[in-house]
Amino acid sequence: MSLLGIDIGTTGCKAVAFDREGKQIASSSTEYPLLFPRAGWIELDPEEVWKKTVRAVRSVAEATRRDPVTALAVSAQGEAFMPVDRTGRVLHNSIVTFDGRAEPLVSWWDRRMGRRRIFAITGIPLSAMATLPKIQWLRKFKPGLTRRTARYLCFQDFFALRAGVEPCIDFSLAARTMGFDVSRLMWSDRILHTAGLDQALLARPVPSGTVIGELDSRAAAALGLSRGVRVVAGGHDQPCGALGAGVTGHDEAMYATGTVECIVPTFTRPLTSAGLMRNNLCVYPHIVPGKYVSLAFNFTGGSLLRWYRDTFGGSYDGLVSASGDVPSRLLVLPHFTMTGTPYFDTRSGGVIAGLQLSTARGEITAALLEGVTMEMRLNVELLAAGGIRIRRFRAIGGGAKSPRWMQIKADIMNRPVVVPEVTEAACLGAAIMAGVGTGIYRSAEEAVRATVRTARTFRPRPSRVRRYDRLFLRYRELFPAMQNILHQLAHTEP
Repeated sequence: MSLLGIDIGTTGCKAVAFDREGKQIASSSTEYPLLFPRAGWIELDPEEVWKKTVRAVRSVAEATRRDPVTALAVSAQGEAFMPVDRTGRVLHNSIVTFDGRAEPLVSWWDRRMGRRRIFAITGIPLSAMATLPKIQWLRKFKPGLTRRTARYLCFQDFFALRAGVEPCIDFSLAARTMGFDVSRLMWSDRILHTAGLDQALLARPVPSGTVIGELDSRAAAALGLSRGVRVVAGGHDQPCGALGAGVTGHDEAMYATGTVECIVPTFTRPLTSAGLMRNNLCVYPHIVPGKYVSLAFNFTGGSLLRWYRDTFGGSYDGLVSASGDVPSRLLVLPHFTMTGTPYFDTRSGGVIAGLQLSTARGEITAALLEGVTMEMRLNVELLAAGGIRIRRFRAIGGGAKSPRWMQIKADIMNRPVVVPEVTEAACLGAAIMAGVGTGIYRSAEEAVRATVRTARTFRPRPSRVRRYDRLFLRYRELFPAMQNILHQLAHTEP
């Protein structure tokens, strides 16, 4: 028998089957396109996502005939949602996280409730990224569609609906909507009333690891699985990834290095301090009962090295190996897309400071790797100031395969960086919750002990730590010094 973790992301779906020891039995991945109907609008076609999810699951199902799947859970992207009618038919494309059309509603919410009150209830800093302002926009500008809408579903509960079970949403994903009370672990009547949204239009919140039903015959046939496979509530993709990396303790954090850099620390109570809110650092339930997480992220992660490779030539491995083992004399501000935390600045830009005619290619590459990590160290310091301290990191994602980059991270952060054996951590985290929900594991902590193994640990080197500490002091001054110029450049006509 095996456990299936399904990760429904922004641009693709992964399905991975694991045995009870966390060993990967079979995997499959599919991709689907983002849609851009207007400037600043970003959507997904939910029917295309479902079709590609079915394809990935069927591929894994075919490969696990000798170890059939007995339970599954979904790791899902946050914020993205879609309206469906009473028959489950999708009425509009899914509006995804970074769609900006709901921006005018941010000031509307600020006037009616205030940022501080919203954060105290929901743990989510007020922004246009959240689901609720996007739903309000749709209801305002698509009134005919609104009258036909029976439910607004995120991708976790949409999968459940298509699987023939009740469309439930776990606490972690519900919190990403900005409509969930993170202390009481239920939809917030006050928030939903302010939004003019009836709770009946949303999925029922349940703890991650809750069995919400079994595949009916139609869904089982579509997915290539056996009828009766149990569907278990999974979670938001970031806490799923954290669990799959082995992060359950109060002083650990997942460090995902992919297209986006993301740090997910874990702690034991909902901290909603003014410092966290001011720096756009959210607080919401982990998929591990009784634990909470935050997110610190930068949209320019591994994509920065890819940009450098594609623009100036070379291979990824060649660039990294050429970076050497000496801290660069350059500073890179990795704002090559809009910033993530703490700024949420859509008008910033990238900077490479300190270039000279003697600057070698390898030093630029090293500076790119360092700059991305410096930005995350800034976030780690802001988390600590808000009461969330991190003792060590567990690294996942494509960057975790690079020993050079992992050592840079350990040296800049001055903390150990542990790389687990399993790289598909979000799928493993979802599969773990499927196992917890069906009694294979007594708890998430027991499951981690059974499934998560360390491949390598990178420890900070004191001599490098001292040099990076000095460099970081200058890095902290770079964005404040450049901000006005970067904003002006953003408005310059081409």
